[in-house]
Amino acid sequence: MFETLVSYLSYPFVIHALVVGVLVALCSSLLGTTLVTKRLSYIGDGLSHVAFGAYAIAAVTGITQNMLVIAPVTTLAAVLLLRRKQRSRVQGDAAIAMMSVTSLAAGYLLMNVFGTSSNLSGDVCSTLFGSTSILTLTQSEVLLCTIMSIVVVGGFVLLYNRIFAITFDETFAQACGLPVGRYNLVLAVMIAFVIVVGMSLVGALLLSALVVFPALAAMRVCRTFKSVTICSAAIAVTCALLGMLTSMLANTPVGSTIVVFDAVAFALFMLLGAARKG
Repeated sequence: MFETLVSYLSYPFVIHALVVGVLVALCSSLLGTTLVTKRLSYIGDGLSHVAFGAYAIAAVTGITQNMLVIAPVTTLAAVLLLRRKQRSRVQGDAAIAMMSVTSLAAGYLLMNVFGTSSNLSGDVCSTLFGSTSILTLTQSEVLLCTIMSIVVVGGFVLLYNRIFAITFDETFAQACGLPVGRYNLVLAVMIAFVIVVGMSLVGALLLSALVVFPALAAMRVCRTFKSVTICSAAIAVTCALLGMLTSMLANTPVGSTIVVFDAVAFALFMLLGAARKG
């Protein structure tokens, strides 16, 4: 098994997949701590459905570089959801549910009616649940994923204090003179970037697991925002690496394998937290 793993790691496309997987897990975990604390983790699930609808548009229109369609559409949806959350008669969770279900249904309808692929069910399944497509990323796609990940991580580090402020008390942050709406907008754009990059790893339906599980696991044993963020990032990166390597060796779906490792990590940390309290 070790020799097989070493032979796999000699291929450039495997290294590219591991790099992208680690970056996606890192970005998801950083933003996941904020989203879970603000009770907005469902936004990731809603935006991933919107990304599937954008993917369907790119597939139907024959656009090979589908990220050029998915990125702006998902970013626009994130901004609209944020503005609707701030001022709307429709509550935030209801708006997310309506947008996600509509995007999912419209995307599948477009692919079913106008799609030219001979394997429609396979394309839909791999997009929703992830597949080995991360092993076939082109160099330009890897570069784009890397740039977007650097933007997310760099933005989070530079705006850490402001993100911390708006995470726990937006009213107090606004009273202190912080432009809360502007920073929430930046946060929404970073979330959209994570969704776009993460679709190639775990698929549209499983992507929210990368956001929720590491943060919840870290919260079982850590008590400060910084420690939760660091622990969440470590858990996410470890589970992503273990999931991808296991997927290669056992020939299992990449996304599902990573999510199972995340779920196991959450269970272990929950037990560890209960033991510490006891």
